[in-house]
Amino acid sequence: MLSEIQDLTARIAPRLIEIRRHIHAHPELSGQERQTAAYVAGVLSSAGLHVKEEVGKTGVIAELPGAETGAGCLAIRTDMDALPIHESTDLEFASRQTGVMHACGHDVHTTLGLGTAMVLSELGIPLPGTVRFIFQPAEEIAKGAGWMVEEGVMEDVKAILGVHVYPTIPAGSVGVRYGALTAAADEIELTIVGESGHGARPHEAKDAIWIAAQVITSLQQAISRTQNPLRPVVLSFGQISGGRAHNVIADRVQLTGTVRSLHPETSAQLPQWIEGIVKSICDCYGATYEFSYRRLVPSVQNDSNITQLIERAAQKALGGDRVINLLEPSLGAEDFSLYLDHAPGSMFRLGIGHTNKTNYPLHHPKFEVDESAIAIGVITLAYAAALYWQQEETK
Repeated sequence: MLSEIQDLTARIAPRLIEIRRHIHAHPELSGQERQTAAYVAGVLSSAGLHVKEEVGKTGVIAELPGAETGAGCLAIRTDMDALPIHESTDLEFASRQTGVMHACGHDVHTTLGLGTAMVLSELGIPLPGTVRFIFQPAEEIAKGAGWMVEEGVMEDVKAILGVHVYPTIPAGSVGVRYGALTAAADEIELTIVGESGHGARPHEAKDAIWIAAQVITSLQQAISRTQNPLRPVVLSFGQISGGRAHNVIADRVQLTGTVRSLHPETSAQLPQWIEGIVKSICDCYGATYEFSYRRLVPSVQNDSNITQLIERAAQKALGGDRVINLLEPSLGAEDFSLYLDHAPGSMFRLGIGHTNKTNYPLHHPKFEVDESAIAIGVITLAYAAALYWQQEETK
């Protein structure tokens, strides 16, 4: 079956590059992926799959039925949204939408989902169980997976596969990681409420800017002294605003930030820990505060059995020297984790790095992809799906 998957992928490889370039040239922001979704649905319908549109607002799902009824589903999830970044590449197929760019590789992810569907639909012997392809919107704002789950895309799903491009891995290779792949991402909104006064008489006021500075500094210091260094926590305030004039002490300061962590136990205690520090400082200086802590997505925790399946598929398809065991997780976030609340799964990294030019990081306006990686990703996903159902048959 592997040789058939490789041959089918080679046959459609030029078409897959066309698909990727079309999607790249026509990026759409999170929750606005209507043209992308329509294009995806058209390709899937042409491949003979059962397609359902407007799932999770602008998402698409498609199913390739298995030979055995009642065997359940293996899901393959890819995402479709772009970023509010102005593209600065010189590509002929660069974004035609001002200020919008596929700078995170979701154009490649969508193409991988389509290519895998096309290949599996043409196999001479159908797979025993159903494969459900999930084309998700709004990953960049960490909402799309939740929308899709709410509409039942994980019903009857026994396992789920995911993929994300990685520019530091050369094209032709893939990376797998056991355990934590990405971090939990949470959001803080904090307002320090002091008391206004004249800038020349600070002792008559309660300086919200100065108190906010104490909060920021104390939180960063407390991380290094009170949090387990083997279980990292990153807290970054990205916005701060307050004050009305250069000689008036501010009575209110608003801060928003992000919190990243890898271990569920650490993540669970962070809201109380952060608020405790804020409260103690505000109490000390006679201020009050308003605190909001919003959990966005948990950490992606790759299932060991599914990760092993992907690793085995990649080793057989590509060769062992082209499969990298990733030693470190990323503190970036991925709402793929929300699917893992409903079924075991694993996300792998697809190398898209060039060997002869600069590889810009994800979310960079000059981010580019070595398109030879597309065929590698399709073969890995398709063969992993085939191995999964072969494995299920022998249970």
